[in-house]
This record gives sequence, C-alpha cells and structure tokens, in this order.
Amino acid sequence: MKKTSTRLADGRELIYYDQRDDTVRDAVDRRPLEPTVTTSEVRQDPLLGDSVAIASHRQGRIYHPPVDQCPLCPTQGQRLSEIPDAQYDVVVFENRFPSLAGDSGRCEVVCFTSDHDASFADLTEEQAGLVLEAWTDRTSELSHLPSVEQVFCFENRGAEIGVTLGHPHGQIYAYPFTTPRTALMLRSVAAHKEATGGENLFDAVLERELGGERVVLEGEHWVAFVPYAAHWPYEVHLYPKRRVPDLLGLDEGARTEFPKVYLELLRRFDRIFGEGEPPTPYIAAWHQAPFGQLEEFEGVNRDDFALHLELFTIRRTSGKLKFLAGSESGMNVFINDVPPERAAQRLREVASS
Repeated sequence: MKKTSTRLADGRELIYYDQRDDTVRDAVDRRPLEPTVTTSEVRQDPLLGDSVAIASHRQGRIYHPPVDQCPLCPTQGQRLSEIPDAQYDVVVFENRFPSLAGDSGRCEVVCFTSDHDASFADLTEEQAGLVLEAWTDRTSELSHLPSVEQVFCFENRGAEIGVTLGHPHGQIYAYPFTTPRTALMLRSVAAHKEATGGENLFDAVLERELGGERVVLEGEHWVAFVPYAAHWPYEVHLYPKRRVPDLLGLDEGARTEFPKVYLELLRRFDRIFGEGEPPTPYIAAWHQAPFGQLEEFEGVNRDDFALHLELFTIRRTSGKLKFLAGSESGMNVFINDVPPERAAQRLREVASS
C-alpha cells in the first residue's frame, strides 16, 4: 500500500491509498474554494447524559446531485470534484460539511472506488483489503488528535438509510467523547466481569454463538452471526475470533481473511429478499474501544473491549421498511418482527454459488 497526503483548495486534507507503490499523486485541486467554515458544537443532554452535535452548516450540503455532478467521482477534464486525480483506488478526505470539527472532533469521507456504479460488494478482495488498510491507518492517525476519544468507521448504503450521494463511500467520525452505545457495552462488560470473577462478556457471547443456529458464516479467523437479541430484522455481527480492541490489533491472518468473509456477507445481504429486488439498504458499523481513559467503567480497560462490525438493514421484507416508531424512538425499546434464528437461516440459504 502507498499513502499520499495532499491538500484540497480550501485546505482540507485528502489522502490517496494506492495498491501500487509506484503510483504518483500530484494532481492539484483547481476549484476556487473558500476556506471551510463550520459551526459544529457538542452539547450534553442534562437528563440523559448523552452528547448531541449541533451543526447548522450541514443544511447546505450537497443533496442527490446528478451523476455527472457527483463530487466523489474523480476529476475529468473541466468536471472538477473533491478528488483532483482522474482515477483512484481508495481516497479519504476531510468532510466539507462535517458534523464534528476542531475541538469537537473530525469527520472524514472514505471513497471505496472511483467506479460510481459499484458498491462495496462489487469490490475485489484486493480492493476490500485496501479499504481495511485505510480504515486502520485513519484509526491510528485520528486516535492521536488531542480532541479525539473514539474513532467510528461506518458505511450507510441506500436512499432508505438517508444517503445523499450515490457513489460507494463510507465515513469516519472521530468523537471527542465515548459514544453512548459504547458506554453501555463497557458498563455491561464491567458488571459481567465483577459478577463472574473476571470473565470477559464478549468472549462469553462469542462462545455461546459459535457452532449455534444463529451463525451465518465462519472462517478460520472470523465468525458472523445474528445476535440472540437482534434489534433489526436482518442484523449480523462480525467478530474476529481472537479478541482485539480495535482495527490496529488485527493480526495478518485476520487481515488476509477479512475481505473474503465480509464481501460474502454483503453479497448475501443483497440476496435476502430475492431476485429482482433493489439492492438492500444497510448500515455497516465498526465498534472499537475508546482511546481515552476508562476510569468510569470500574475494572475495565481497553483490552476488555472486542472489536466487531455490526451490519443491519432497515428493510424487514420486500417493499417494507422497519420504522423506529413510538417504542423504539420514544423509549429505545426495539420490537423485531423477524426472529433472529429465522434471519440467520435465510442468510445461510442465500450463500454465493
């Protein structure tokens, strides 16, 4: 992998990740851009204790542009985009309309391929492996920023999810705090550790699922399963079998196997609802241990956390979506119409030929 860092016309950082070591990246951003101005502010809810990012400047972000005006496609002649070069393998750049910025963290965009009409599932194993390297490198770099406590790599796919740019891409949020979802997991890990005299909760969950009816697919280093209490109609958790706190902790065997396992999982998601159905909308979310201090989670350290990816769709059946209505939105109590065991069975049925 070759990494080349440059700057866009407004001063934002852009990084090329190339498969070939001899690739030269010297294209200049020719757009007449003014320096980016953001209004990001993090406020804490006094009743719930969680944090909310207030970012009014995002109201002006690009919304469903025509294909020939896609800002994530490479620059072609006089059609200028966020990527100055005429082609690329993987690109990461600072978001022009970030939810978090400055002392409130950082937001980046990850372009998986220059092919506008592709999806992550269309990538080769070599391309998917390069994305993994980019995620890992950005996790390492962002973790050293003084304002960053947790790094979150994720992909939103599909208009139903709220995606406003059709080009295959994901995002990275670098939060200045430990996210509420992670804090809940860490509290559960701490309570389980104390109650069992030191047993790790993630290990216990993985042991319970291995070889069971909710396993979707399994390799030498990774296992994917539908969790016992899945929140979403089709939800899969992908774990490395050796517990590590973040992407940096993966060994060579896990890195090598990941593309094959993950691409197979994504391709199965597109088959859930049968032939002729539009691509399955999904969210793919990496959960990594915070890089900040964990004193509030008594008896727990970073190594007690288990890196894992959660992949889920809001489509519950053909032509119907799972909406977060009263119970889910008002009380955070999910109601799932698809039994996890049935979801796992379906995902095994649609294995690639």
